[in-house]
This record gives sequence, structure tokens and C-alpha cells, in this order.
Amino acid sequence: MKPVIAKFLTSAADPKFFPAEGPPEFAFLGRSNVGKSSLINSLLGQKMAHVSSTPGRTRTINFFGLYARANQPHPESLLVDLPGYGYAKLSKEISSEWPKFIEPYLQEREALALSIVLIDCNIPAQPPDRHLIEFLRGAGRDFLVVATKADKLSGNKLRGALAALARDHGIDTLLSYSSKTGDGRTELWREIRSRIDHKADH
Repeated sequence: MKPVIAKFLTSAADPKFFPAEGPPEFAFLGRSNVGKSSLINSLLGQKMAHVSSTPGRTRTINFFGLYARANQPHPESLLVDLPGYGYAKLSKEISSEWPKFIEPYLQEREALALSIVLIDCNIPAQPPDRHLIEFLRGAGRDFLVVATKADKLSGNKLRGALAALARDHGIDTLLSYSSKTGDGRTELWREIRSRIDHKADH
């Protein structure tokens, strides 16, 4: 896979500050502490998303432009890092922000090509993840579920955990990913590229 040039574009906590709609966007969602920032950095091969030891630090939607060449004026696609959810110590104030700018993004953003829902393959299916998947289904959104921290399990244990998560979330396709080893990186890029190519054909 050819390297990608990524640039931070903007942060927004209000729909009026979202970038102008254009190239396809790929949104990353997951519970706080699921390893979202680490996965984005692993996917890009560079440190773009801020990895914090304190879950729930991302309070805005962060937009990153992806470019094939350094001198390209406009990105060919965007990675979008959304705030984490479902962390017990997170104040209700942050949960209340979801309807203000996160739900409008997920429901109304025409450029959103794929929502990538991250779950931890080391723990059983969690209600907040099920609620998000149901929300995306209800909104008619294309989504992909990716099980993070796959390096912590191996062989039959990993296969069993992935099968249980797929069953409990009612999904057919589940990718596993390890930010430490890079396992799953090629497969996830393939899913993203297929949506970019599909949009280019239409």
C-alpha cells in the first residue's frame, strides 16, 4: 500500500464549524479507552490523533485530510475522529453533547462514506456499542465493526471472542486489529479504499 500523507484540518463541537462537504469521510467511533487514537495513528503510520492515558479526552470531532501527494491542494478523503462514549467517569455534560453535534454529523453528513465502530475484543459485547450499531442501522449508514487490541488474544481464543462479538452484535463482518503489531491494517485500508473508489465511480 502506498503511503498516505495526513494533515490535521480542524476540530469542531458545532455543525457550523464542520469542513465544507466534499471527499468521502470515514468516521471512527468507540467507547473511551477502546484504543481509537492508537488505531488511527497505526493506520496512518504517523502520530496524528492524541493518545491520552485519561479516557474521554477527545471532546470535539477532529478532521484529518488524506492526500496522495504532498502538493495536492485538496484531500482525497478525510478521517474523522469522534469523541468516545460510555466511560463511567465521564461527566453527564459530555454525554449531553452528543445530540448537539455528534448525532447531526452521523445522521446528516452526506460525505460520510463509512462509520468504523471500534470495540475491544477482550471484553464481552457492551450495551453502548449495541446502541451505536442500532443507531447507525436506523440512520441507514454503512458501518464496519473493528475489534481492537487483538494482540492480547491468540488462536482459538481470538476466534472465539470475535465469533461471540459478531453474534451478540448481530453483524456478519468483524475485522480484528492490533495497533501494536499492525495486524488488520491492510484489511481496514482495503475497506476504506473500496468506498473511495465506489464514490469516485458515481
